[in-house]
Amino acid sequence: MIYIGLLGCGTVGSGVVKLLEQNQYTIARRAGEGIQIKKVLEKDSEKCLQLGLDQAVMAGSINEILDDPDIQIVVELIGGIQPALDYILEAMRRGKHVVTANKDLIAEHGMILFETATAYKVDFYFEASVAGGIPIIYPLKQSLAANRIKEVIGILNGTTNYILTKMSREGQPFEEVLAEAQALGYAEADPTADVAGLDAARKIAILSSIAFNTRVTFSDVYVEGITAITPADIRYASELGYVVKLLAVAKENSQGQLEIKVHPAFLPDSHPLAAVNDVFNAVFVNGDAVGEVMHYGQGAGQLPTASAVLGDVIDIARNIQYGISARIGCTCYEDRTILDINQLSAEFYIRMTVTDRPGVLAGIAGVFGNNNVSIASVIQKTSSGNCAELILITHKVQEQNMRDSLAVLQGMSIVSRIDNVIRLEGTERMEV
Repeated sequence: MIYIGLLGCGTVGSGVVKLLEQNQYTIARRAGEGIQIKKVLEKDSEKCLQLGLDQAVMAGSINEILDDPDIQIVVELIGGIQPALDYILEAMRRGKHVVTANKDLIAEHGMILFETATAYKVDFYFEASVAGGIPIIYPLKQSLAANRIKEVIGILNGTTNYILTKMSREGQPFEEVLAEAQALGYAEADPTADVAGLDAARKIAILSSIAFNTRVTFSDVYVEGITAITPADIRYASELGYVVKLLAVAKENSQGQLEIKVHPAFLPDSHPLAAVNDVFNAVFVNGDAVGEVMHYGQGAGQLPTASAVLGDVIDIARNIQYGISARIGCTCYEDRTILDINQLSAEFYIRMTVTDRPGVLAGIAGVFGNNNVSIASVIQKTSSGNCAELILITHKVQEQNMRDSLAVLQGMSIVSRIDNVIRLEGTERMEV
């Protein structure tokens, strides 16, 4: 029997308990040994008792798990930075293997976690930290290990994908759809981590570290959220052959430098990620040998995430039986340059309200030309009164040049306002 200590019996922890009971025979056969929860650390013991766990399983403190020599695997599902970080590090020092779903912890403190696991020759697995039940960590570390990864692009947050899907289908404004998502339980009471792009940024930091073999932390990721997206932007995207998605993007350029960012994007409706809707997640990977691969499924939820957690537990259980550990350690053996957002280039969609009279378009085009911003197309929509709405798509331009142009335009009397600026992604596939 392989015994585990479970830290946290919330949504995912409860899923682990249920899945272990539901698929007990199959899990034991695949692991080579039975897997059993010996101790659970949870403030609200009633949660655990309602799942059928015995009172004797409840740990009064973390030491009951750390001091128990029978417990070989610690599963951390309490979330947050502390005390999770201290618990995991001490478990490793005691020779216990660790499985976690804690993306915040890995994105911020991955280095010390991996170094400690290596030093004490224990396994540290975290498949559930990115995209819930979708296998992506293991494929990047194992199945695609012979590839040089060129890009990883993901829809990594189900809440924002649900909101944008709903806005696209029904034309509702962001605030209304967010309220519906909160009522349905798809969005938290404080949705900032989701709608501001922070959740996706932590996940792409983890994936980038693995895909490009270099240390990437949350602070390295440029982040924009979806709060400024309007039904008008989504409508114009559709007219132009795009969909609007919150994308987490990690790419390697020809010099081996990295761009890592999270932002709303106009994505060609022919791109595989364009069809990923509602609360579903997907990760699109491009490798030099395998070509294009997409991993799709439920990126969150009790049982999908528990599935990923127990997949890691099963793998560690096999390692224990054969007396091996730390087979797949930290892969961050390179020191890549991560480019600042102003050093990057992109194509842009720009929507602005301007004075509707002769010479205005020429004046705006002159500002862009003076800042080396090349315009690919312009659509003019007549607005009320003496105003017009301009929709511009640029060729690929330097981010800094775009910002300089916008700064000048905002000070011009002919420009009432810059309504929105959104990058395009995935257009290189349209050119193939």
